[in-house]
Amino acid sequence: MKQTRANTRLLIYSHDTFGLGHLRRCQTIAHSLVGNRSDLSVLILSGSPIIGSFDFRSRVDFIRIPGVIKLRHGEYTSLSLEMGIEETVALRAGLIKHTAEMFDPDLFIVDKEPLGLRGEVSETLKMLKAKGVPTILGLRDVLDEPGILSEEWERKNALPALRDLYDQIWIYGLKDVCDPLVGVDLPDNVRKKAIYTGYLRRSWDSTVAMPYVSDNFDPHKPYVLVTTGGGGDGATLIDWVLRAYEHYQSLDMQALLVLGPFMQSKLQSGFMSRVNRLDAVHAITFDSHMEALFEHASGVVAMGGYNTFCEVLSFDKPCVIVPRTVPRLEQYIRAKRAEELGLSSMLLDDDARRPEDMARAMEGLSDQSPPSAVHIPGLLDGLSTINALMDGWLSEQSTEKAPTNVTELVV
Repeated sequence: MKQTRANTRLLIYSHDTFGLGHLRRCQTIAHSLVGNRSDLSVLILSGSPIIGSFDFRSRVDFIRIPGVIKLRHGEYTSLSLEMGIEETVALRAGLIKHTAEMFDPDLFIVDKEPLGLRGEVSETLKMLKAKGVPTILGLRDVLDEPGILSEEWERKNALPALRDLYDQIWIYGLKDVCDPLVGVDLPDNVRKKAIYTGYLRRSWDSTVAMPYVSDNFDPHKPYVLVTTGGGGDGATLIDWVLRAYEHYQSLDMQALLVLGPFMQSKLQSGFMSRVNRLDAVHAITFDSHMEALFEHASGVVAMGGYNTFCEVLSFDKPCVIVPRTVPRLEQYIRAKRAEELGLSSMLLDDDARRPEDMARAMEGLSDQSPPSAVHIPGLLDGLSTINALMDGWLSEQSTEKAPTNVTELVV
């Protein structure tokens, strides 16, 4: 193990090919950890093109590695550089390893991809493992169907990494709600590394003001928040909500649409024109403080991404989830399970997208129970559990004994 320093360091890697999910999850974890430990500094390695739009607390910083984007046929390409993907990944891998060498972390967390994008983090993992640095794989509550995930991990040669390169696997959810490892063929020594932390609670900083929306939007009156996450694949949801308002004048509840920073500008422009013709509907492109929008909303209509689900639970809002089903079933699996448990309701996109179905779902929010009506022990304990796990690893480094479970850390 590394020798304990007066100041400790955590390195977090997130490949961030598209969307906001990975970045926002890593930011939430980093902020919680530095709030828990005054001796900790966190450095986030991210490929997100908009990481600079977010606020980071003191002792949290980031390095943006060259971005890549996944094309429709599944291949990757460089986001901005005139470089082939192999050359771009080699550049990213070199930057990741060099940063790890210079930053010299006491703990390393990898988000979702066991070996990183196209294996780019494998050499860094091996280097840090050889130095005795604890290595953690962080997974969201749902990845994909078990068969597809098993095939993906086999193709990416992830199993040897899970077996040999990682000390623990932190799953940011509860096994009784969603288990990303169910049905996946894993040896017992890998399964024993898994710790289910609970979902990551989000909170609202009351010093952060609501964003300006328009002169006609009254944030003090009830409104339904409609959010697509990053927005890259959110156009169908926005269109469906707008058609509901366009077809039914009786649907007069105030709605605030957040289109998402990755929605194509041409689509954004078209949606804004339609919004301007509807008195009850308002829209913004993006706000980095979504917590304020959730805090003041009376209900939510959203796609079923992990971060949005955490916000729905944290702010205890009645919610209709409209999950995507391609290219992964992740959102559908989460939304279906949440509906079974009574945490939210689900509206499936059947390609017809009848305005009356959306109008009925939105009107039903006023009669829908909030998530807190269902008591699930430990549901939102994710951050406190992660804080305890981090404390355990750092306190055990001098004795070279890794913490084995959550119980010994939180008692």
